[in-house]
Amino acid sequence: MKMNIPLLDLKAQLDPIHDEIMAAVAETVDSTCYIMGPRIEQFEKNMARYCGAKEAIGVSSGTDALLASLMALGVGNGDLVLTTPYSFFATMGSILRLGAQPVFADIDPVSYNIDPARVAALLADSAMAGRIKAILPVHLFGQCAEMGPLLKMAGEYNIPVVEDAAQAIGAAYPMMTHGALQWQRAGTMGDCGCFSFFPSKNLGGMGDGGMVVTNNEKLAKALRLIRVHGDISKYQHAVVGGNFRLDALQAAILNVKLPYLHKWHAARRQNATLYNGLFKESGLVEAGHVVPPRPVYQESAALGNGVDYHIYNQYVIRAKNRDGLREFLQEQSIGVAVYYPIPLHKQKCISGLPSSTLSLPEAEKAAGETLALPIYPELTSDMQEYVVDRISAFYQR
Repeated sequence: MKMNIPLLDLKAQLDPIHDEIMAAVAETVDSTCYIMGPRIEQFEKNMARYCGAKEAIGVSSGTDALLASLMALGVGNGDLVLTTPYSFFATMGSILRLGAQPVFADIDPVSYNIDPARVAALLADSAMAGRIKAILPVHLFGQCAEMGPLLKMAGEYNIPVVEDAAQAIGAAYPMMTHGALQWQRAGTMGDCGCFSFFPSKNLGGMGDGGMVVTNNEKLAKALRLIRVHGDISKYQHAVVGGNFRLDALQAAILNVKLPYLHKWHAARRQNATLYNGLFKESGLVEAGHVVPPRPVYQESAALGNGVDYHIYNQYVIRAKNRDGLREFLQEQSIGVAVYYPIPLHKQKCISGLPSSTLSLPEAEKAAGETLALPIYPELTSDMQEYVVDRISAFYQR
């Protein structure tokens, strides 16, 4: 029997908490406090506690979180920012808006995150010496980049690290500290971490919203100034900032959702485990048609209890004849998506920059092979079985 399976079903998430959400919205409306105020402050405290950070600063979007963070670190015209070529445009756009230029290190083919070995080669390049003002790793699809070696290199070269954690809220990384394994959550390992509350994220609002977390009080103070036009008191501006405030209504909604996040993460991981098993049983993996995602920290997570080693913001497979499969599944009423079919170094807007001439084979290969399948917490086993069945049918034609 044909099934209609969307890539994401926000209604299924909303229904069980509808009354809580509406009560929070009504309370905010009745308060008439719509700009900053207690709901923002409460959400910032809750997010700082959840992430394990000292400070959390609510901002208007994940993009503005990146932009404000780079501004606070003094990145500007002519500077270089080392980052990944395989990410949403905001990662690069925030660099370009400041007059800086991106320097791209290719990705690891398993995690799709920036490859530390490629980063090391760029940092050792004498042409780059002293020009790289920040390293901006992205925790893609819900799994942290290899922060251990990245932070070590950043420390050696005295370069700040801004984590783009827009897809990885709550995801944990196994950091070795003094010979002991400690799980640290995305956003808390570098100088600051940036989050998005776009509706499709694991913790999504009902509109745009973002957050920066940091353990650096000086940086937090700078970010709080930047988000309000650098306003130290009415009509007195210490720095040039922007209108980067988080909306009070979004904060109220996110305060309701945050306590459910760990449960939603667990459901996504459970769905990923089922997908992995179904793909293996189907013979699709052995035949080389499909490569399921591999959580690179799962083995370390076995030492912990309920560790969010991967939050599966997306469940991304590599697929033979990806575009044909995508079209076929869409005809079968199965929602799928191709994330980043054009790597950042191939985007038209940087065609005149040196980075546009690079050959980054792993990013380019991923752009041509990857496909995201439905993974939302409310997805049923019957729905997943149908998805894998239809994928099998495509390759048996």
